[in-house]
Amino acid sequence: MSLTDVKIKQAKPREKLYKISDERGLYLEVTPTGSKWWRFKYRIDGKEKRLSLGVYPDVGLQKAREKRDDARKLVADGVDPSLHRKAQKQARADANANSFEVVTREWFEKQKKGWEDNHAEKVIRRFERDVFPWIGKRPIADITPVELLAVLRRIESRVVETAHRAKQTCGQVFRYAVATGRAARDITVDLKGALEPWQKEHFASITEPEEIGPLLRDMYAYKGMFEVQCCLRIAPHVFLRPVELRLAEWREFDLDDARWDIPGERMKRKKPHIVPLSTQVVEILRELHPLTGDGVFVFRGRNPRSTISNNTVNKALRTMGYSTKDDITGHGFRAMARTVLDERLGYRFDWIEHQLAHMVRDANGTAYNRTAHLDGRRQMMQSWSDYLDQLRLSAKEAEES
Repeated sequence: MSLTDVKIKQAKPREKLYKISDERGLYLEVTPTGSKWWRFKYRIDGKEKRLSLGVYPDVGLQKAREKRDDARKLVADGVDPSLHRKAQKQARADANANSFEVVTREWFEKQKKGWEDNHAEKVIRRFERDVFPWIGKRPIADITPVELLAVLRRIESRVVETAHRAKQTCGQVFRYAVATGRAARDITVDLKGALEPWQKEHFASITEPEEIGPLLRDMYAYKGMFEVQCCLRIAPHVFLRPVELRLAEWREFDLDDARWDIPGERMKRKKPHIVPLSTQVVEILRELHPLTGDGVFVFRGRNPRSTISNNTVNKALRTMGYSTKDDITGHGFRAMARTVLDERLGYRFDWIEHQLAHMVRDANGTAYNRTAHLDGRRQMMQSWSDYLDQLRLSAKEAEES
């Protein structure tokens, strides 16, 4: 006889568990504690099995029958409902484990070790604000180019540049997913030309010798912290990226050999880099060493366990009256060196690119290595420092005349 809601409600707990049958394998199991569990009894491959369908009253009679009917259809097709449920549960777990957000955060944790804190914060905030709310829970392998484009369009409506940056970082995430076996390909390649064009702005720089001299003169006259003075004076000589210079550690230097070995984890391309040091740079470092040499960082900040901030050099330039939008930035010393060493001093382009830590391949296609042309680069770096001194002192003489 079929069950009714009245019969179910009237079923009281007994000393031992007992069952009340419905029909077609469905029954209610009443426990000594009063809990009422729906069960479905079925046979598959000659074996009798049972499947839990939930607890009454959370699962009512009608819902329990619907679940039973679904299970019976699986049995009719030769599918074990219990194994089917486990497979679905595992699929959901896999989908969650391989969601876009999970894969992105895994990628981010690996990448941020080589980033400045403020850059890492910008990257993850962009994902959290502009991407995760729409596709974060989606399995990364199931996301389509159309879905991703819709996300990027929302960003584009605010800031075109940010949309392009989001597309770039999403591409890195998809490539990481491909490498770790969780996606078939990088779908961002299908979105080429889909966003409004945006031209990346280059860092402001001064490349004319008649302007470089007064700039150097102003930098030597700067009255800020001594650590900042030294950082400013060294920056144009070594033309590193600001973060590579700012995070310099004393253990990386051999002043007697006039050499700075920067480990790969601190370089943008994750390759170790050698900076031959001119006599001018060595002199500045030796003068600074009594102040910060007992610690880890060369350019120690107000907190002795940290460095000067990422914006210190640009702030100092602004204090001197230079616009970091139109005139010069800490990053602009790289463009200065690249332009003048090539156009004015006539040094080999591949030497310059090696010293900028750019990827350079020789005629045989061999990738850049840190010791390539080291003797030539050492001579080039000394000539560059001598040239900068010449411009600075010429500017001084011009001011005094």
